[in-house]
Amino acid sequence: MTPQDATTTAPGIPPAAAAILEPSPMAQLRRRVFGHYGILIGGAVLGIIFLVAIFAPYLTPYHPILDQDLANALKPPFWHDSPKYDPAYPLGTDLQGRDYLTRLIHGSRISLLIGFSAMLISGVIGTTLGVAAGYFGGRVDMVVNFLITTRLSMPVVLVALAVVSLVGSSLWIVIWVLGLLIWDRFAVVMRSTTMQVRNLDYVAAAQACGCSTLRIVMSEILPNVANHLIVVATLEMAHAILLEAALSFLGLGVQPPAPSWGLMISEAKGMMFFDAWLIGVPGTALFALILSINLLGDGVRDVTAPENRN
Repeated sequence: MTPQDATTTAPGIPPAAAAILEPSPMAQLRRRVFGHYGILIGGAVLGIIFLVAIFAPYLTPYHPILDQDLANALKPPFWHDSPKYDPAYPLGTDLQGRDYLTRLIHGSRISLLIGFSAMLISGVIGTTLGVAAGYFGGRVDMVVNFLITTRLSMPVVLVALAVVSLVGSSLWIVIWVLGLLIWDRFAVVMRSTTMQVRNLDYVAAAQACGCSTLRIVMSEILPNVANHLIVVATLEMAHAILLEAALSFLGLGVQPPAPSWGLMISEAKGMMFFDAWLIGVPGTALFALILSINLLGDGVRDVTAPENRN
């Protein structure tokens, strides 16, 4: 046994046996995943919210819009020691007498749909531009840099407010407006990481073998920048959800009576000093969703980073 073998294997175990006993790549990946608290906590919370959104119609007996009863308006939630509390409404009711738990559950559908759809649109645009700029360089890089600079010069919230106020506001208009406005971070990150990867040996080997540009990008570039892409995707998904909540709060996002969390906060702002739970309940749900997405994204980045694959 060479000195190198002695330092890499346990005493008395031959190198061949040590290679057999070494955990497989999948086992190492599972160990890293289940040993990362960010992935476990973020994935659990996000998974619960996702399941709640899928099975929303079956979780409560009420309709989030149609079941209104002004006689039951502003029922307090279960933690309020009040004779007005009704067990039929665990989280109370809003100003129109609608069940707050039902609207909260159905609001998760809107937030997840807007966040994922806007992230997907912006990701396709930003990743395409960033990879093209980083791989080709030269004039392509100059054009993409100009587009990124132009986009960064426009405040997202103000542009979104202007566009939505001009063309009208609906769920899909909000999704497309946000998707077309938040692609810059994808482009910047993908450009810098592609520039680092394009000069590595395996890319040069693929080029020497005569592989097409599309194949090199899809099989050599993207898999090696995927961990950065995942982090940006989670950040932009959370960013889109917050922007939608802000637009709905200002009355230019999802329109009433849809159960958007931002709209729920907006409708309750007049009761802030009297029934603060009307704002606290959707605000807490929004906070939990954003935190879980960021924890999961950071955790996936940590376990997929090349320096941690051992």
